[in-house]
Amino acid sequence: MTTDTDSDSGEPVLTIDELAARAGTTVRTVRFYGTKGLLPPPVIGARRVGHYGAGHLARLALIEELQHQGMTLAAIERYLHRLPPGLTDHDLAIHRALVASWAPDTEERVSAGELRRRAGRQLDEGDVERLVAMDVVRPDGDAYRVDPGLLRLAVQLLDVPLSEQAILAARTVLVEHSRSAAHALAQVFRAEVAERTEQDVKSLSAHVQPLVVQALLTTFQRSLRHEVHQWLAGPEESRPS
Repeated sequence: MTTDTDSDSGEPVLTIDELAARAGTTVRTVRFYGTKGLLPPPVIGARRVGHYGAGHLARLALIEELQHQGMTLAAIERYLHRLPPGLTDHDLAIHRALVASWAPDTEERVSAGELRRRAGRQLDEGDVERLVAMDVVRPDGDAYRVDPGLLRLAVQLLDVPLSEQAILAARTVLVEHSRSAAHALAQVFRAEVAERTEQDVKSLSAHVQPLVVQALLTTFQRSLRHEVHQWLAGPEESRPS
């Protein structure tokens, strides 16, 4: 199985054909995104072959989600150019999950082969069982019911040494608090759109959405860093003087 990075050097090792296959797109599309600046350039290796990694794959998944939200290519360009530099593939996955949370709840019925294609990697029976335990995938006869907004993120969690119970507990916390934040934000914005038309409201939502996603990601990262620092510092250092 091909990995996203070389285990010794950490360099990307996916060819453009492998990247396109994992992302469920075409080589032509990958090249087009590269010329538009939506994807960073590949690392040029031996024999002038370009190599791609997990960051490119995560960015393609984010672009796909933004397209599903109805954003034009120009809007996607503006969104990506506003992202802070140095985001990891995990940061981009969080962005994608936050963007997907604006979409209505949907489930899709897919075949076993389609599930593996959308996962962007090989899935053995144990991997599928873990996805089922995370409540992202549900068996449905000879097919599966899939939550497309969470699938890519859940696939990345397959490599994280956490139990299904811990992942489900974390998901419950995130869902509850994100709904609470969304409700509070809706109350804030409701007064601003009370006298506007439906088209005005949709236009405002399209402009506000990427800003809210960025704000949520930034504040969450800062809060999480603070919590980790407090945790590692221990009770003595974290106690106020």
